Amino acid sequence: MLRILTYNEINREEWSTLVRESATGTWFQTPEAYDFFASQPALFKPFAIGIARDGRMKGICVGYIQADGNRIMQLLSVRAIINGGPALADDATYEEVEALMCAVRGHLQSKAIYIETRNFNDYSLWRSAFEAARFSYQPHLNFHIDTSSLDIVESHLGKSRKRDIRTTIREGVTVKPIGDLSFKISNLEVERMVKEWYAILADLYRTKVKTPLFPLSFFLALSQLPEARFLLTEYHGRIIGGTVCVELAGKCMYEWFACGEDGVYPHVFPSCYATYAGICYAAEHGCARFDMMGAGTPDEAYGVRDFKAKFGGTLVEHGRYICVAKPLLYRMGKLGVRILKHLNYQK
Repeated sequence: MLRILTYNEINREEWSTLVRESATGTWFQTPEAYDFFASQPALFKPFAIGIARDGRMKGICVGYIQADGNRIMQLLSVRAIINGGPALADDATYEEVEALMCAVRGHLQSKAIYIETRNFNDYSLWRSAFEAARFSYQPHLNFHIDTSSLDIVESHLGKSRKRDIRTTIREGVTVKPIGDLSFKISNLEVERMVKEWYAILADLYRTKVKTPLFPLSFFLALSQLPEARFLLTEYHGRIIGGTVCVELAGKCMYEWFACGEDGVYPHVFPSCYATYAGICYAAEHGCARFDMMGAGTPDEAYGVRDFKAKFGGTLVEHGRYICVAKPLLYRMGKLGVRILKHLNYQK
């Protein structure tokens, strides 16, 4: 018998086991991820919806409802995001996946304009089940990097990346691994370093990315999370870049945010070095894969994709599944985003 489970009905131990054993499990589907999003009530309204058959968990969707800006913008931007996609038992059936995604749609369609799964793994086996639950497929690219050993990492690295890393190290840039227990640092120093890094990230989002960014408080809280790794590049006592990753122990590291003051200092490439440090950290700590968390859509030129390609990863298209609950508000929201980006571009 199939049973839909809401957060209070899910056994956390079974939940953790499902994510750990599932080929589609990610850190973003863990109980710890849910707890972190729940600790930020001003930003997120988390949800966890599972499905069980005869007492055994067969799948779970963990995500959050989020909106941006003032009241009007929030009305046009409220969405439900399932980062990584659902964690499904490897033997999950069509019926089970369809039932899970129908339950997700039923739970969220009155609360969000759209529901989106941002897939980090291959769901092609269950595509028809997603579509039967009214989730349409949208192509989206990503890079997966094999980090099963440092030798493999080095052998796949592009020549230009190797050169940039060598010159950066030669100039005296170092990496500060916040979150690594072997790196002893006071909370006050962590706060200083994260603030310096965040100023660089905020400038990147303001001038190039042009989409909303989580506030500083989000990153300060994230820096205290046991599964988070802030690998910050330091030069002459200043933070000049860094990558922020989360780790699913023994499986994968996910590069969530990365930035750097590239082009500011001769022969110094802080963004490149930070991402390389994250990849090496994954290899050194038993993570078989480094997930770059997105490389744009196939039909659009994307500079970030070009940057990521030179780290030697495998380009994959696991796409996204989206269910539009409120089509008119969805179209208005997309138009509003395009207008705001155009206005920002002209500034």
